[in-house]
Amino acid sequence: MSMKTIVVGAGPAGLFCAYELAKAGADVVVVDSGSSIEKRKCPMKSMGYCVKCNPCDLIHGVGGAGLFSDGKLNLDPRIGGDMLQFMREVEAQRLIDYIDRIFSEHGVKGERNVIDERAEGLIRKAKMAGVRFIPIVQRHIGSDRLPDVIESLKSYMEALGVRFILDKEVRDIEVSGGVARGVVAGRERITGDFVVLATGRGGAQWLAKKCMQMGIPTNYQPLDIGMRVEVPAEIMKEVTNLFWDPKFYIQTSQYDDFVRTFCTCPNGFVISESYNSFICTNGHSMVSVKSENTNFALLVRVALTHPVENTTEYGESIARIASTIGGGRPILQRLGDLRAGRRSTWERIKRSYVKPTFTYVTPGDVSMVLPGRIMTDLREGLDMLNKVIPGVAEDSTLLYAPEIKFHALRVNVNKNMETNVKNLFAIGDGAGISRGIIGAALSGIVAAREIARRRKHG
Repeated sequence: MSMKTIVVGAGPAGLFCAYELAKAGADVVVVDSGSSIEKRKCPMKSMGYCVKCNPCDLIHGVGGAGLFSDGKLNLDPRIGGDMLQFMREVEAQRLIDYIDRIFSEHGVKGERNVIDERAEGLIRKAKMAGVRFIPIVQRHIGSDRLPDVIESLKSYMEALGVRFILDKEVRDIEVSGGVARGVVAGRERITGDFVVLATGRGGAQWLAKKCMQMGIPTNYQPLDIGMRVEVPAEIMKEVTNLFWDPKFYIQTSQYDDFVRTFCTCPNGFVISESYNSFICTNGHSMVSVKSENTNFALLVRVALTHPVENTTEYGESIARIASTIGGGRPILQRLGDLRAGRRSTWERIKRSYVKPTFTYVTPGDVSMVLPGRIMTDLREGLDMLNKVIPGVAEDSTLLYAPEIKFHALRVNVNKNMETNVKNLFAIGDGAGISRGIIGAALSGIVAAREIARRRKHG
């Protein structure tokens, strides 16, 4: 039965949803506001490390923010959004392995790590320091290899009949009689039998607004606030040789807050993450170009309750203060300067044996950016982590702030990712369902299989 599905967004969630539908023979249209070739400033060009963008400032827009990261594939249903709330672990793992095979078929060559007795030793060492280590199977793609992987996926889907409508911003969702009927993209009305909203984090606020208009329930989620830590790669080599992106969970003693490591980039680079009114930090790593440092995010989980539950507004207010103090740039400080209660200067940073991989920053004092409770959590967390990985809390360790992980409003969906509007599905990071490439892709496949089932049975 011929029934059209409109997928809004061409990030990991939208791409894998469209991929699965196309494999089932469905009529699929993917609408995205980005271009097939979108001009963006290459973060590596200004630092002299850029090796491939062909030309340097041109990269493919299809793929979303998730597939223009450095491509960490966490192959575990507990990481990147808890998918076990929707399905049994064995089913989730089966889908994750399927997603991993698709990536491999389209050019991902990085090896999966192996969990062996060395992981058990790391777990024991972490426990002795009061830290929890989560061993998971991972694969790393690399920022420099991702564009080719995305292009391969897109070309394959187009060969199956998927139509991409790009440079078109979806303005509205058409609903009649409690059933999704299509979307309005630019000035064009696109009708369809199913609509899948895969807006990504960039479209999260738009999606939240539309959910409010359509009467779809949403809930605020916790926020992660912290800083990016940069150390010599040799310090973390013993751990990152086993796990590309090691996951350490810490419960602080003073406030009993949750602190975690996130997005470790072995031999990687610290970069900026720009928003409309502020700038944050992030990190990535490549296969063909390596630095002498390793960086990772150290984040504190923040949840708000009555009378203010809007964690996004809270995080943005901190980020705006940071941008004001930094003159539109992130703040950089040596850990030793933080401990001594003084701001860093370029002169002091140059004395450090850790050379920063990102210099579009303002040397300063991160404690003037982040709230006192969060700073206490971060310092305590870093000291505890130092017992597991000696050297990460040396005076020369570099701290970039702020790093903030905004989590979208969680859209209420059922186990098939469908909202309370019939035939309207919400998936991926933009809907607050996932927090990463694999989780987003998994949610897209779940929605696609339900749509395929309905097509088959009329």
